[in-house]
Amino acid sequence: RTVIVSTGARSKMLGLESERRFMGRGLSTCATCDGFFFSDQPIAVVGGGDSAMEEALFLTRFAEKVTVIHRRDTLRASKIMQERAQKNDKIEFLWDSVPVELEGDGRLDGIRVRNVKSGEESRLDISGLFVAIGHVPNTAILAGHLDMDEAGYLRTHDGAKTSVEGVFACGDVQDHVYRQAITAAGSGCMAAIDAERWLESVGTD
Repeated sequence: RTVIVSTGARSKMLGLESERRFMGRGLSTCATCDGFFFSDQPIAVVGGGDSAMEEALFLTRFAEKVTVIHRRDTLRASKIMQERAQKNDKIEFLWDSVPVELEGDGRLDGIRVRNVKSGEESRLDISGLFVAIGHVPNTAILAGHLDMDEAGYLRTHDGAKTSVEGVFACGDVQDHVYRQAITAAGSGCMAAIDAERWLESVGTD
């Protein structure tokens, strides 16, 4: 027998109760999936790393304006990504701030934002909010059984092989870079081929 692990990864969320009400109704974790729904509308991206800058830059293709909300006064993103975002006329930055409430009647029409230094709150009128603060691989049940990196992603080698013979991994559970449906599908094909070849090598019908 063989096993292919494809448990994926989930987006880190803000931890707000109102997130549940607005997911798919203005709240998203995927710019490439949902960005075109917000053509000529003001939107915001939460985060300060490379992923957040990539999302913000991509969203400028559609949005009227993109506000990047970051809890610090400096970005964690690489220098080149920072420069690209800061040079884009459609991108504005809201520093030292965190969303504390999502608002709207059925659909998102704004968020409450708190300045972490002053404690002051204000409202930002937006139609869409994209959360880009990282991902968590769904590997907790495999801890101690398969080799993982420091973030919990499964380590693969020679295709889809894991640290245990006969166990393979594919998709976002082992990919913290691309995280796209098409790359996950491709790695799934690789894992299936590797598993089939392994079964043949051990003489299993």
